[in-house]
Amino acid sequence: MKTTPLPALLILAFLATAALAEPPPTAVVVYDHAKVDNAFAQGLPLAANDSFKISAGRRVVPGVVEIHEHDTDILYVQEGSATLVTGGTAAETAPSAPGEIRGKSITGGTARHVVKGDIIVIPTGIPHQFTEVNGTFLYFVVKVTK
Repeated sequence: MKTTPLPALLILAFLATAALAEPPPTAVVVYDHAKVDNAFAQGLPLAANDSFKISAGRRVVPGVVEIHEHDTDILYVQEGSATLVTGGTAAETAPSAPGEIRGKSITGGTARHVVKGDIIVIPTGIPHQFTEVNGTFLYFVVKVTK
């Protein structure tokens, strides 16, 4: 299953719109395992509000550079491995949604091989890109909004 840019952009637009319109929950929320499994099977968001976003990341191919102007990404690798490049300078950038910038590649960044069990924290404003994906790569994402 190849991820195409259009669905990813639509999901980002959804997250940006939902984050502007909805406050965080005031009661406990439980996402049952069936909903979480379905989200990982398709690489879908689970929640979005003006304080945080939760999604089930799924990759089988490398991605574009992402720069979040308002969100810190916290990722937990569930399955597989990938090369993550962070920092440096993003090339050929353009806005993709409010507070979101996308680019083609990173120059001068730091490459890290990430595997199941790793936790990655990417602060606001840091360019990041998965440049190599080995098999199916699943990662749980929490975006904390400032």
